[in-house]
Formats: sequence, structure tokens, C-alpha cells
Amino acid sequence: MTGERVHRTSHSTEVDAPAGIVYGLISDAVRWPLFFPPNVHVERLETDGTNERLRMWATANGQVRSWISRRVQDPGTRRVEFSQAHPQAPVDMMRGTWAVAELPGGTTLLTLLHDFTVHGDRAQDVAWVERAVDTNSRAELASLRGLAERWTRLDDLVLSFEDSVHVDAPAELVHDFLHRAGDWPRLIPHVSRLDLTEDTPGVQVMAMDTLTADGAVHTTESVRICFPHAGRIVYKQTTTPALMEAHTGEWSVVSGENGTTAVAQHSVVLREDAVERVLGPGADLTQARRYVREALGRNSTATLELARRHAESVVRAG
Repeated sequence: MTGERVHRTSHSTEVDAPAGIVYGLISDAVRWPLFFPPNVHVERLETDGTNERLRMWATANGQVRSWISRRVQDPGTRRVEFSQAHPQAPVDMMRGTWAVAELPGGTTLLTLLHDFTVHGDRAQDVAWVERAVDTNSRAELASLRGLAERWTRLDDLVLSFEDSVHVDAPAELVHDFLHRAGDWPRLIPHVSRLDLTEDTPGVQVMAMDTLTADGAVHTTESVRICFPHAGRIVYKQTTTPALMEAHTGEWSVVSGENGTTAVAQHSVVLREDAVERVLGPGADLTQARRYVREALGRNSTATLELARRHAESVVRAG
């Protein structure tokens, strides 16, 4: 510490849900990208059930930031303490607490506290961090409140699934096709437009127009985190189609004795108030789940098939 002032913020919200449900949503940080708008991806590096170390990616004032977070969970007091081990500039130190308190009548008070210092304590840098903390904290609390208050229906609102394709070619060729998303408009028929930037190596920000089976155009915006040595690309849609409140996914390729398996995984939170607007009067969550499963599965399987053809054609040409 070099004398910078410690800045403190506090954000709270009352949640009409049991405290145990609220704490459960906070404790499972790996699912935060699906539940919290700012969070893009979370990798759990180690945990003993109480202490954990996480690599986190999230948006802050429109930028994708990454850091290592150490967390200590205390389910007895329903508190989670956290601190950033390697914060990104201009932050020098960032730590805080999630506190869940049971209120009379079965509701819950959720409080999120932050303490931070800024390198040099310059006013514009402090204002930047304060704006990021305030915007993200408000978004996280609002999203968590909305999810917790629908906890009895979460099993109907959330769905996860995957599709896979066998490829008679090395995993690297398949991964290369999936990684070069900027080329997709000329390689994938259902992608009509794709704008991609990669200011930080391995972090891709893209906007894409895709065609549905009925000819409609869906515009999405995503952040992709690429792990080429592991054959993985994880992503979070930051702008989703109307029927989805949140959508995260992963492309992965795995080598085996008999070739390569390419997998597309999806996790979705449905937007319940859009079901009838999108699917028509009388439509319900069961129909919405089926529609989303078929639409996402159809497009991602088509992409995997094209990746297979690309990889196998390179092998044959070689």
C-alpha cells in the first residue's frame, strides 16, 4: 500500500425469498455468468469447500476485465468474503463481502460491500472504478433478486444441454474453424453478419446476425474467452434474442483414439414474460424450452458439421 485512500461502497436490496436460496446463488460462483449480467466467465482454480480461488472475467464500463479472486465462504453466517489477488489497473486493491441476513416474514436483506484503492488516487481513475463498481453491483443485485424471487420455478426457467459431432481429423483443425469466427459469414449459411474485435489476445468481442429456420434475423452480441491449448472457447451473450434472459455456452474439442469429438454446450435462462409475445397466445415454458433447445441445437450442430467438413477436407487434401 502506498498511501492511497481506501474507498468504500455499499449496495443492498431486499429479496422476497428465503435467505438460504439467496446465499446458494451467491456461493456458486461458476454459475454467475448465467445469473449476473456483468460476469462473462468464471473458472474455479481450486477449492476446499470453504476457501476457493477463481479466475473471473467480467465487463466493467464496457471493457472486459479479468482477475484472480480469493473467496472464503461461511454458510453459518451466510457471508462470503472476497479479495482480488491480481487486480487490473487502475485498481491496486479490491476486497469485499456478500452478506445475507434473514428478515422477519421470510424475506432477505442482501448487502454487497466493496473496499478498494486506486493507483495514484487520481480523481478520474477513482471515478472510473466507482462507476464500474456501482453499475455492476446494481446489476448483480437486481438479477439475483429476480432469480431468487422465482426460485420455485428456476428448474423450468433454466435449461442446459449439449450436442456433439465426431470428426475424423485432428482437434486443432476443428478448433481453428471455431476460433476464426470472423470468417463465419462466408463459411456458415445461417450467419449473415459478424463483426469481431480482439483487442486483448484470447478475448473476442463480437456482434452477429443469425437466420432462424423461419427466416427471422436474430442479432446477438457476445464475449468469447479462448483457451486454445485446452481446445475450449467459452462465451457469454451480452445481447440476447427476446426469448432468452441469459445465454452462456462453450465450444470444446477433445482428441481420442478414434478421432475428435466436437461439443457445443448451452445454458439458458428463459425470459418468461416474452414467451407468449414470441411464441403466440397460450404458449408456456414447456414450449419455450423446446423451441430454444431446437433453435440453438440446430444452429450449433450445423456449425459443428461445417467444422467437421473443414477439418476432414484439410486432412484429405494433405
